[in-house]
Amino acid sequence: MLPRLPARPEDLVRNRINRAPSTWLATGLPWASIMLASMATFSPIVSSAPVLPPLAFMVLLAWRMLRPSLLPVWAGLPLGLWDDLFSGQPLGSAIILWSAAMLAMEAIDGRFLWRGFVQDWLAASALLAGYLVLAATFAGLAAGYPLPLSVGPQLLLSVVLFPVVNRAVALLDRIRLLPLRRL
Repeated sequence: MLPRLPARPEDLVRNRINRAPSTWLATGLPWASIMLASMATFSPIVSSAPVLPPLAFMVLLAWRMLRPSLLPVWAGLPLGLWDDLFSGQPLGSAIILWSAAMLAMEAIDGRFLWRGFVQDWLAASALLAGYLVLAATFAGLAAGYPLPLSVGPQLLLSVVLFPVVNRAVALLDRIRLLPLRRL
């Protein structure tokens, strides 16, 4: 049996006129996705060296590169505090490093008005390298022994996976802008 077609052709297509994105979804999804990525450290993966890339920091960079005006510059402070609570890093390390990364991204946006994929990937790679080395240094100071030498595989995996994270954030951005609310 064939499905029955609607009587009017307008009923075949969803009405996009008089619709707007949900305000809560449009403003809250970037924050929620970064906060959920911070909780990725609860995964059951156990290793003797740091291997899991800093997913929350990568999602923060991807949102900042995709939509520069979406997250304010001060967003590094509360999101860094949230990440410090779940990552196991010394309290304050992500606050400082994420705030510095947001300031660096602001400087990059002011310097290069038009960027491409390669420039974004290079900027993200440099910020990821600085973040991982400095975070390992902070953790080493707190633990009493140096850790920056063990971040090589983590850095390589982070740089290779950044385009995948960037693509996932682009999909989240499409969901964020779905016209769900009736005007």
